[in-house]
Amino acid sequence: MTETIAFDNEKYLEEQTAAILDRVEKFNNKLYLEFGGKLFYDYHAARVLPGYDPNVKVRLLRELGDKAAILLCIYAGDIERKKIRADFGITYDSDAMRLIDDLRSWGLDVLGIIITRFENQPSAIQFKNKLERRGVKVYTHSYTKGYPTEVDTIVSDEGYGVNSYIETEKPLVIVTGPGPGSGKLATCLSQLYHEYRRGIQAGYAKFETFPIWNIPLKHPVNVAYEAAAADLGDFNLIDPFHLEAYDQKAVNYNRDVETFPVLKRILEKITGGESFYKSPTDMGVNRCGFAIIDDEVAKEAAKQEVIRRYFRYRCEYAVGLADRKTVQRVELFVKDFQLEPEDRTVVTPSRDAAGEAQKKDKGNEGIYCGAAIELKDGTIITGNNSPLMHASSSLVIHAIKHLAEIPKKIKLLPKNITDSVSNLKTEILGEKSVSLDLNETLIALGISATTNPAAQLAIEKLKDLMDCEVHMTHIPTPGDEAGLRRIGVNLTSDPDFSTKNLFIT
Repeated sequence: MTETIAFDNEKYLEEQTAAILDRVEKFNNKLYLEFGGKLFYDYHAARVLPGYDPNVKVRLLRELGDKAAILLCIYAGDIERKKIRADFGITYDSDAMRLIDDLRSWGLDVLGIIITRFENQPSAIQFKNKLERRGVKVYTHSYTKGYPTEVDTIVSDEGYGVNSYIETEKPLVIVTGPGPGSGKLATCLSQLYHEYRRGIQAGYAKFETFPIWNIPLKHPVNVAYEAAAADLGDFNLIDPFHLEAYDQKAVNYNRDVETFPVLKRILEKITGGESFYKSPTDMGVNRCGFAIIDDEVAKEAAKQEVIRRYFRYRCEYAVGLADRKTVQRVELFVKDFQLEPEDRTVVTPSRDAAGEAQKKDKGNEGIYCGAAIELKDGTIITGNNSPLMHASSSLVIHAIKHLAEIPKKIKLLPKNITDSVSNLKTEILGEKSVSLDLNETLIALGISATTNPAAQLAIEKLKDLMDCEVHMTHIPTPGDEAGLRRIGVNLTSDPDFSTKNLFIT
């Protein structure tokens, strides 16, 4: 089955590279580019724009070659409260270190890390020490005095002047970070202040993938971005400054529009002249919209992403990570497109699988969990929980057996292996549950493959599950979620728990 794509990566790279280099030239070959969004593994963009390479932005950095230096920002408060990057399940400080490793693997290096709004937080100090002892340069920037309204104080020795200047030789300086609110803009402006103090007329620009400025405000791709940021309260709008200056509609988002008047004043104070920019859209160098080659495919993919976000925020509400207002916002997006949760093709089959398990086991009062996956050829495979394994484990076993064309009667996990794992869990580690989660199942499958050719054949099909759609009737346990994340599926679940226990391992 040939996948229909909506996005041309090569066209994007060509246009985006040219746009950035053109902006560098406009500022006397010294530009600070605030690089928003995910630098690596931008799976949101890949889901709403089928064909989009999740790593196309780092490919862009390689295209820019020796013209660019990279600075990485992280907010000290995010380190202190151990903020989690949801798609990887790791903290922002760990993600920053992973980002450095990933950049190095692509032949790129980070000039330094800036810990922003640094107030000697213990965790931030520990993070700084750890990096410096591994040879990474670390700088600290404090909260900018007078920000955001007292421009004369901000642009002074008491404001940006307090921050240490980071020397950069390249004409383009990429300023990025592991997430929103990392202090990228403040770092760019601080550096700009110091450059002008040294007689270097540098410039600032912003690079964000979403919202896409040159497609309609209510285009599903832009609405999917709003849904993704529903917990932050961000929303898209027509840029009023751009409309007034050019009589042209352009989509931007509320924070950029709200801060533009102050940002323009700060830039004019730093440069001592009228700003180059007439609108927040002017500041951007986003060519993403010009690389969309099939708008209808993008629209449908984005609508599916809205449904995914609907399920995600309902689950986050159930576990206390989101508020009711966030859930209601995404519910409105679903209704605006006249969608139903069941329009996600794997939802109904997963619920049916749970119902079938319950019918077969009428004597028990346990919780029955179902799961479903849609394979690349459109085939739907289901699984459910049992005394032996969790629903996600059952689902993956069924899926890889189907892909490997292994008959149902052939067992991938011999009884001696499952008994051994069960004994380890209950008799040695003191756990109450015998049922194997997906992480445990994958380990057991790996052991089985040493003597079972069928298991080895099935394991080789795990990579074919990457990017497949999965839905579960219950919130996955940590072991199930970790296993599904490693396989790389697009997971949603109903906001129900698989056990009545409050503590879930």
